[in-house]
Amino acid sequence: MAIESGDRVALAYVGRFEDGTVFNTSRYEVAVEHGLFEAQEKDRDDYAPQTFVVGAGQIIPGLDEAVVGMAAGEEATVTVPPEDAYGEFDPDRIRTYDPETFEGMVGETPEVGLHVHAENGLHGDVTAVRDDEVDVDFNHELAGKTLVFDIEIVAVQ
Repeated sequence: MAIESGDRVALAYVGRFEDGTVFNTSRYEVAVEHGLFEAQEKDRDDYAPQTFVVGAGQIIPGLDEAVVGMAAGEEATVTVPPEDAYGEFDPDRIRTYDPETFEGMVGETPEVGLHVHAENGLHGDVTAVRDDEVDVDFNHELAGKTLVFDIEIVAVQ
C-alpha cells in the first residue's frame, strides 16, 4: 500500500553531506562506524527509526514529500536541497553583541563554539570573539547544505 498524507511512518535513515560524510543516522552501527556515537553523546537505545505523520510538518519537507508513494520495506536515496531541508544560510541571522551584554544574557564567558539558547527560543553558536564584539550564528547548523538521505520505510500505519 502506497504511503499518503496522514499515514504514520517509521523511517530508518542515514544522512550524508554531498561529499559522503555522514552527519546523522537512525542506525546504531552506522553511528559507531562514522564516529557519531561518541560525538552525539547518545545511548544505543536512542538510535531508532524516525516516526512521523506524513504531511504534518514533523520532519524536513524534502523527506516528508519523498516518502509519499513509497511502501513498507522500500528503500531509496533522496537528495534534499537547502530550501527543502533547513533553509538557505542567512547572514542576517548572525548577531553581534557587546561582550558584557553577552555575558549578562548567557551567564557565561563567550568562547568560539559555545552553544547558546536565546530567550526567544532560538539556538545559536558563538562563531567569533573579539575584544569588543561577540558573533552568534542563529542559522541552523545544516542551513545552506544539500543533504543526501538513504532511507528505508520500516513500517506504515
